[in-house]
Amino acid sequence: MQNTLVILFCLATPLMVMWLTWLSPALRKVGEIILAYVAGCAVGLTGVMPDGADETLRVVASAAIPMAIPLMLLSSDIKAWSRLAPQFAKSTVCGVLGCIMAVVAGFALFGDGDAENAKVGGMLTGLYTGGTANQAALKVALDIPDKTYLLSHSYSILVSAVYLVIIIVFGRRILSHILPEFSGRKDSGDADGEEGSHNGELFWGLFKRENLPDLGKAMGLTTGIVAAGGAVAWAVSKIASECGSDADVFLAVFILAISLLSVLAASREEVRRIKRTYEAGTFFILIFSVAVSAQVSTSMFNDITPHFFAFIGFATIGALVMHVLLNALLRIDTDTTLVTSIALLCSPPFVPVMAGALGNKAVIGPGIAVGLIGYSVGTYIGFGVAQILLMMV
Repeated sequence: MQNTLVILFCLATPLMVMWLTWLSPALRKVGEIILAYVAGCAVGLTGVMPDGADETLRVVASAAIPMAIPLMLLSSDIKAWSRLAPQFAKSTVCGVLGCIMAVVAGFALFGDGDAENAKVGGMLTGLYTGGTANQAALKVALDIPDKTYLLSHSYSILVSAVYLVIIIVFGRRILSHILPEFSGRKDSGDADGEEGSHNGELFWGLFKRENLPDLGKAMGLTTGIVAAGGAVAWAVSKIASECGSDADVFLAVFILAISLLSVLAASREEVRRIKRTYEAGTFFILIFSVAVSAQVSTSMFNDITPHFFAFIGFATIGALVMHVLLNALLRIDTDTTLVTSIALLCSPPFVPVMAGALGNKAVIGPGIAVGLIGYSVGTYIGFGVAQILLMMV
C-alpha cells in the first residue's frame, strides 16, 4: 500500500505541476522541471515519506529515464549536432580539467596529507568525470576500505543533491551573467514546427483525442527501443561477467544502446513527424525529477565528519566553478556548460533533465555523448589523479 502511494505521488505531482504552469504564466517562466524538483525536495525534507520509500523512488526514477531519453530524441535534428560538437568537445575537456584542479586543491586544503584521502580524491575524480560504476571500480583498484567508500559515497549523494538544486534552479540565471547565450537553434518544438513544451497548453494536448494515435506510436516505438537496449546491455554484461570482469557495464551499455537506437529511428522522416514526442518525454522527466528529489531528507545531515565532508563538498562545487571559469575564457555558452557539467558530475540520465530545464532539445544528444565518454575514461583519469595526490603525501 505504501509503495502504491509513493508511485501515485510521483505520477500526480507532475500532473499538478503541469496544471499550475498552465494556469500561471509566472510559474511557466520558472519552468515545470524546476517546480517538480522543488516539490520533490519539499516533500522529502518534511519527512512524510514512509519508511522504505527511497527504494520505491529509485525504482520509479530508473523506470522513467529510459522512457524519457528515446522520446526526447525521436524528433531531434541529428544533423545539427555536428555544429555543436566543437563547443561540447572543448567544454568536456574544461570540465575534466576543472574537476582535477578542484580535487587537487581540495586535497591540499582538507586532505591532511593522508594517503587514504588521496585515494578518495582519485575516486571522486572518477565519479565526477564518469559515474558510480567508475567510483566502484576505483574503490577496488585503489584498495579503499569499505567504510571510507560508503562514507564518501553518502557524502557525494548529499553534495550532489545540493549541486543539482544550484545548477537546475539557479544555473542559467547565474551563468548568463558570465557566459554567452546559446547561439544555435534550440529546436525545442516538434518536427512540425509547433511551439515548445514550456507552454503548459501543450502538455494538456498530450491527452487530447486527436493526439492519442501519435502518442500511441511514440510509446510503442520507445518501448521497443528500451526492450532492445535492455537485451543488448544484459548480453554484454553477461559476456563481461563470463570473461572475469568485475565492472558493472549494464548502465553504460544500456544508455548507449537506447541512445543509438533512438538516433537511428530519428533519422527517418516519418518518425520525426510523430507529434508530441518531446512533450511526452518531458512528462517522464518530471516523474524522474520528483522521484530523485524526494529522496532528499534531513537524515542526510546526521553524523557528518566535517573535514571529510568539506573535502568532498569543495571538490564538487569547485569542479563546477573551475569548469565555468575555463569555459568563460573560451567563450563557451551557458547551455553547453550546464549540460556538460551535469553529464560529467551526475551521469547521462540527468542530461534530459537539464535540457528540459533549459528548454533546449538540441543539447540532449551531445550531452549524453559527453556522459558516455566520461564512463569510458573516468576510471583511468581517477586512477591517475590518485597517483598524483599520493605523491603529495
